[in-house]
Amino acid sequence: MAHGHMIPTVEMAKLFASRGVKTTFITFPGLAEPIQKARDSGTDIGLSIIKFPPEGSGLPDHIVSTDQVTEDLVPNFVKALYLIQESVEKLIQELSPTCLVADMFFPWTVDAAAKFGIPRLVFHGTSYLSLCASDKMKRHEPFKNVSSDSEPFVLPDLPHQLEFVRTQVADFDLMENENDFSRLIQKTRESDWRSYGVVVNSFYELEPDYADHYRKVLGRKAWNIGPLWLCNDGDEAKAERGKKSSIDAHECLAWLDSKKPNSVVYVCFGSMSDFSPFQLHEIAGGLEAAGHDFVWVIRKSKNEDEHKEWLPQGFADRTDNRGLIIQGWAPQVMILDHPAIGAFVTHCGWNSTLEGVCAGVPMVTWPLFAEQFFNEKLVTGVLRIGAPVGNKKFQRVGSEGVPGEALAKAVQLVMAGESASEMRSRAKYYKEMARKAVEEGGSSYNDLSALLEDLRSFSPPRNQHDIN
Repeated sequence: MAHGHMIPTVEMAKLFASRGVKTTFITFPGLAEPIQKARDSGTDIGLSIIKFPPEGSGLPDHIVSTDQVTEDLVPNFVKALYLIQESVEKLIQELSPTCLVADMFFPWTVDAAAKFGIPRLVFHGTSYLSLCASDKMKRHEPFKNVSSDSEPFVLPDLPHQLEFVRTQVADFDLMENENDFSRLIQKTRESDWRSYGVVVNSFYELEPDYADHYRKVLGRKAWNIGPLWLCNDGDEAKAERGKKSSIDAHECLAWLDSKKPNSVVYVCFGSMSDFSPFQLHEIAGGLEAAGHDFVWVIRKSKNEDEHKEWLPQGFADRTDNRGLIIQGWAPQVMILDHPAIGAFVTHCGWNSTLEGVCAGVPMVTWPLFAEQFFNEKLVTGVLRIGAPVGNKKFQRVGSEGVPGEALAKAVQLVMAGESASEMRSRAKYYKEMARKAVEEGGSSYNDLSALLEDLRSFSPPRNQHDIN
């Protein structure tokens, strides 16, 4: 239901199909285009479309994904996620599948799968580290043992010392105000433990300590099958990963071709970010102060000229030759792969983080919400391929609080600091490991083989109805 989840799920369907598995994708009219494109390009994937929003949800008809949902519509959106259960179960009965792979935000699918005697695999679309850290945060609630929002605490029983402050903790973990979304998160966690296992868009060499911890210490069945986007091939797939680009890819690459290697900073905060005008002003000032060429992607606004209202006076003129601003969706994979890119300023969403890893580009980390603060720790503390801007506030809407000077400092550290060459060297190492992982005989290739073998030999519990 969100582009950050939809993109890797489509790629997972393509990956299953490439291994000779009959694959059917269940989705909604407003999200069917990427599957149809894959089918048109020759990928053998079935497509079943169900109505959304469903009758009785109270959602306006135009709502098809989470980035369209305002705070007042969250209860209706959560209700809608449950109202499609009957439609999905009818499809399961018709298709008679061996297995159901479901996004985390459909917790009822564990019961739907059990009803038909098939295993349910859950897909979170995030890292092993964040799965482990999220479990510790919920299990131990260490944020309750500090005397102030700024006092640091360490998540216990993890392979590394991961330090946070209370303002970085998700509101659904703090549980200060229970609401429809926090109850949904609780149900997703409960359903995870009742599922057959978890498919993870990561690779063993990237986070071995956390892959082992998740499986051996937390006792979860899990298979790492990523990076999923590496199963895509061709420039078109790279240029339009997710949505159609707002800028001609060739125009963008031509601009980058005019720049020196490792000289350009790429700035993008994903499709769900929401900054206050003041914070956008600070980002602009930070990029200018850093002194490097940049590509800055900004969420498209209804008013094409709206950004002029918060840009520093004279910013466009002063950065005319060294700055490229893209409003809307950018060909991110192609940009990151370009040799001119020297750093990636990212919100640490897992898709973007993996794309940065696969491109071998060191990162400047600026997490905003969800599991992004956990992913930041992987990048900066464990892999040591990035530097943080220092954001300490979990905030979905109107995010602000990071001065432009902090951004400029972090960019300088990654681009030209004492540890810059070491960061870049490690980033290139993980890029190579990512490609080896998905090749035949690699860790993710072998994990997928093991998963398929497990599913072939699966037998439902005796008290469940076997549809075959």
